[in-house]
Amino acid sequence: MLPSALLMHRYQGTDVVPKRLPLTPKTLDTAREIIDIFQDCVGQTRGDLDEQLQILEGHETDYRVKRGFAHLLSSGFADFEVVSPLEPDVLRRLVFAAAAPRRPGPAAREEVLTELATRLTHDLGRAVTPAHIEAGLYADLKQNERLTSFDAPDPEALVHRYNLSQVQGVLYRASEIVITAYRNDPGEYKQLFKFLKLFGLISYIEGDADHGFTITIDGPASLFKQSTRYGTDLAKFLPALLHVSRWKMEASILPRASDYGPTPNEAQLTLDSECGLVSHYKKGTTYDSAVEEAFAARWAKTDTDWRLEREVDLIPIPGSVMIPDFRLVHPDRDPYLLEIVGYWRPAYLQKKFAQVRKAERDDLILAVSERLNLGKAGVTTEGLPAKVIWYKGKVNPKDVLDAVA
Repeated sequence: MLPSALLMHRYQGTDVVPKRLPLTPKTLDTAREIIDIFQDCVGQTRGDLDEQLQILEGHETDYRVKRGFAHLLSSGFADFEVVSPLEPDVLRRLVFAAAAPRRPGPAAREEVLTELATRLTHDLGRAVTPAHIEAGLYADLKQNERLTSFDAPDPEALVHRYNLSQVQGVLYRASEIVITAYRNDPGEYKQLFKFLKLFGLISYIEGDADHGFTITIDGPASLFKQSTRYGTDLAKFLPALLHVSRWKMEASILPRASDYGPTPNEAQLTLDSECGLVSHYKKGTTYDSAVEEAFAARWAKTDTDWRLEREVDLIPIPGSVMIPDFRLVHPDRDPYLLEIVGYWRPAYLQKKFAQVRKAERDDLILAVSERLNLGKAGVTTEGLPAKVIWYKGKVNPKDVLDAVA
C-alpha cells in the first residue's frame, strides 16, 4: 500500500474519487521502465537504486506516480538485506578496537582491514576480504541495504496494484463502511466472513444466505484511539472483497485536503463489483490476526488430544450469522467452537454479546480480553449460554482446555 504522501484523490461534490491510472501505452511504459531499473539493480544497494530512480524521475510533474510504482515494488516485490561478514555493529567494534593503537593513516587502515579479514576467514570458515569488511562496516544503514532478489510483476499488474492502493489509502480515513453482498454463491459468503474475522475487523452482519447480507464495518476513524494497524487491516480487506461476485460498498470518509479543488465537509466513497479494481489475493488465502496466530502457535506446542481447526461452519442466528475463530475437535468428545473478542467499542461489544445470546450455543467458548471495559459498554457475561474465559494479551491454551474439561 502507499504512504499518505503518495495518495491522490479529488472530490465530485461529496464523493471522493481516488486517482486511477489508465492502461495506456504511456502508463505501461512508465511502469516497465521502473520495473527494469529494479531488475538491473539486483545485487546493488538501496542507495544505488534510489539514484537510478531519481534520474528517471527527473523534473517531470508525474513524480508521485513514479514514486508510487517504486514504493509498491520495494514493499511488495523486492527483498533488501544487510550484507556483512558479521553484524555491522560487531564488525565496527572489531575494526575500531584494532585501529585504536595505530597511528591514523592509509597504511594503518590497510593493515587493520587485512589482519581482520585473515582473522575472520579463519574464525568463520569462509573467505572474507578487506572489501567485504569495508562494504559491511555500515551495511545496516538503510541506503546500504542490498537488493538481493526481485520478483518482477508485469507492467499491467503493477498499474492494477497502484490503482487498488489509491483506493485502499482512502479507507484509512473511513468512519464506517456498509457492504451489501447480494445473493452469491454460499462459498463466497463464507470466504468473505472469514476475511472479516482474520483481519480482526469490527463488523456487524445482517441477512441470510438466501437473500444476501448487509455488513457494517467500523472504520479506523470511529475508534476512540485511531489505530494504524486497524486501518491497515481494513485496507487489506478490500482485495478480498473483490473476489465476491456481486456487492456494493459505501464508506463514510473523513475528508482530507484534495490535490484537485476544494474539500467538502463530509465525503463518501462508493464502489461495487463493476469498479474495475483487480485483486492480487488468491482465493482461499488465509490471513491470521496477531492474537489468533499466537494462540494457534501456542496450541501446537500443547500436549492435548483436542485438535484445533481453523475452518469452521457459520452459526446462523436470527437476521445474522456468527463465524467463530476456531473449532476444537476431540476423538471421544463433542466439538467446541472458540470465539475471541478483543477490540474495544461499546456498540460492537453490545452487538457481539447479543449475538452470543441469540445463538443459544452451549458449545461456544468466548475468550474475552481483560482490557475491555464491559461495564462501561453496558454488557455482562452473566447468563451467557457460552463458556467465558479471560485473557491478557494472548489467549492461553490451558484456559481453553480448562473450559472444556
